[in-house]
Amino acid sequence: MKKLFFLMLLGTLGLVSNRATAQINVNVNIGSQPLWGPVGYDHVDYYYLPDVESYYYVPTREFIYLSNGKWVFASGLPSRYSGYNLYNGYKVVINSPTPYRYFSDHKVKYKKYKSYHTQPVIRSSRNAKYYVVQGHPGNNGKAYGKVKVKGNNGNGKGHGNGKGKH
Repeated sequence: MKKLFFLMLLGTLGLVSNRATAQINVNVNIGSQPLWGPVGYDHVDYYYLPDVESYYYVPTREFIYLSNGKWVFASGLPSRYSGYNLYNGYKVVINSPTPYRYFSDHKVKYKKYKSYHTQPVIRSSRNAKYYVVQGHPGNNGKAYGKVKVKGNNGNGKGHGNGKGKH
């Protein structure tokens, strides 16, 4: 009986300890977010881009889009989106694994944000917490590359124009 009570007590303490650890562990990836990302988020896994029905995975800096019925992971958007402006297009933050598996739901749910162009972006923010983002004007404007778009060498309209890396 004492042994059972002792085991139950240890199990309960283990659960409490795990909960406390989970509450303290905060994941922040502001410095990994692109300049064209929306302000207001300390952590972002994915952006859904309703205008081009694509995703962007922040940790690997890859766009994810459908091509011939298959999801493609690439450093840039395909040339069919060369006119898309990442700074003006709306971004939906999604912090769950493999959101493209729910594309049909996202396409419907976020359709209302197509052509919505007034979302504040990191590049324009004067909040010092965003100065850690490479290329932000608040960190002396240290740009480090271009956003790549297949077919136009990354110099397409609204794809960074050589100012800051995605």
